[in-house]
Amino acid sequence: MKSVPVEEAVGMVLCHDLTKIVPGEFKGVAFKKGHVINEEDIPKMLDMGKRNIYVWEMQEGILHENEAGERMAKAVAGKEIIFNEPSEGKVSLIAKCKGLLKVNYSVMERINTIDEAMLATLHTDIVVEEGSVVAGTRIIPLLIDSHKIEHIEIICEEEGPIIWVEPLKAMKVGVITTGSEVYTGRIEDKFGPVIKRKLAEVGSEVIKQILVSDSTSMIVDAVNELLEIGAEMIIVTGGMSVDPDDVTPAGIREAGANIVSYGAPVLPGAMFLIAYKDETPVLGLPGCVMYSKRTIFDLMLPRVVAGEKIKREDIARLGHGGMCLNCEICTFPACSFGKW
Repeated sequence: MKSVPVEEAVGMVLCHDLTKIVPGEFKGVAFKKGHVINEEDIPKMLDMGKRNIYVWEMQEGILHENEAGERMAKAVAGKEIIFNEPSEGKVSLIAKCKGLLKVNYSVMERINTIDEAMLATLHTDIVVEEGSVVAGTRIIPLLIDSHKIEHIEIICEEEGPIIWVEPLKAMKVGVITTGSEVYTGRIEDKFGPVIKRKLAEVGSEVIKQILVSDSTSMIVDAVNELLEIGAEMIIVTGGMSVDPDDVTPAGIREAGANIVSYGAPVLPGAMFLIAYKDETPVLGLPGCVMYSKRTIFDLMLPRVVAGEKIKREDIARLGHGGMCLNCEICTFPACSFGKW
């Protein structure tokens, strides 16, 4: 830091705020700390009575906060992510479309161990809207050694993007509703409307719903029928508990689907099943989906429609944060549910 005549300060970095006062009209900051002084600023500063100012002189190998922030944002941004112009060193990363936010959090932790740099994001695996701010980055001081930013750029180049958005696919979904009481018309189906509403939230729709009794053969026939008409996802509702007449898991298995997981460390939703018939996801939904505001279905559905192939470890990881508090006013996903 040094004091220099205003006329000699072009290209240097202001190291304190400059306040402008016009009696009865204005009092406030005219030039903020960190501002890079240009030719047009000189007469304005002189009009403010500033003959000498304190600056940091830019040196080779030293980056201003704005340049550093922009380089960091460019390094960490993956597909469907844009970022704004730096403001006082901070850069916001923004979702270019509605989709599933993905964060490579282990690499983000490496970045955040680098002194004087930071990256903060929303939680991975939540649905974000187009235009949502999903992350922010900046350096801590006003200036930073360029080698630190280069280190971040190398990490991102080697490990791939740190933050990106997977667009949601508009999927054609087939629904199989099990249970003799619904099949015979003794009670009204309450599951179908819930499924349709939740699918609409992620831009997908039901192309056909088939009612079946508690019969494995009927479930097998329904699965095959839905596949024949082009269903890209199959949802089977009801019959997921351990009662003798609850045959949904057996029916899915007999249809030739490979069960990834039957059961999940999530409440509500412990009896959830996910399987794949060739490449088509088959979801077995427990009864809680019908009456609880949010369940494991809300955690897994966006990942499926984003094209993610669910693995057993993905289900196991849900235990940390897998308990919904059933709040009277639901704020999901702005809550702890599903955040591991």
